[in-house]
Amino acid sequence: MYSYEDRIRAVELYIRLGKRVRATILQLGYPTTNALKGWHREYEKGLDLPAGFAVRGPKYTQAQKESAVEHYLTHDRCISATMRALGYPGRGTLTAWVREAFPEAKKVIVGVAGRPSYPEALKQAGVIGLCSRQESAQAVAEKFGVCRPTLYNWKNQLLGTEAPSTMKRNTASSAAPEREELERQLDSLQRDIRQLQIERDLLKKANELLKKAWALICSS
Repeated sequence: MYSYEDRIRAVELYIRLGKRVRATILQLGYPTTNALKGWHREYEKGLDLPAGFAVRGPKYTQAQKESAVEHYLTHDRCISATMRALGYPGRGTLTAWVREAFPEAKKVIVGVAGRPSYPEALKQAGVIGLCSRQESAQAVAEKFGVCRPTLYNWKNQLLGTEAPSTMKRNTASSAAPEREELERQLDSLQRDIRQLQIERDLLKKANELLKKAWALICSS
C-alpha cells in the first residue's frame, strides 16, 4: 500500500521532472508506470489526491527480488545482463532493489568506480575464448561470469581495437564428403593458428609492458 504522502510525493516529483515517468520511478524506486499516471490523473481533477492508502498487490515476490539482486552481484554487477537473463524487472525497479539492499552502492551503479578487477589470466582466457569461439559472444561471456561488453573491453585492452573479435569462417559448401572433411580439418587448423596468434600477441603486449617497467626502474 502507498500512503497519501508517498503518492503526493511521486506526483509532485513527476510534475517537476516534466512528466518523465522513467526518471520519476528511477529516483523514487516506485510505483509502476500505470499507477503513477493514474495518480496524476486523480491529482489533475482537484489538485490533490484522496486521503488514506492506495492498495496494490505486489508485482514481484520476495524470492524474485532476492534472486535478481543475487544475479546482479554475481554477474559483473551488470543491470542489463540481469534483466536479459531473468526477464524481469525494469531497470528502475532493479536499481531500487540494489540500492535498498546495499545503500553504499548508490553511486557505484551509475558510474565506473567500484567495478570489480579481474586477474590478467582470466582476461587472457576470455579473449582467447572470444576470438576462437564457435558460439555467440554472449555465451562466452556467461562462461566467464561477465557481461558481453566487458569481454570486448578485455579484447580491446589486450589486443587493441583493430584486432578482429572472431575468425572468419569459410561458408562455401560441397556435396562431396571428402571435401567437407578437408574443410573441417582446415577450419580446425585455422582455429589453432588463430589461438596461437592471440597467445603470441598477448605475450608481446606483456613483454612491452615489462620493458617499459624495467626502463622506469633503471631511470629512477
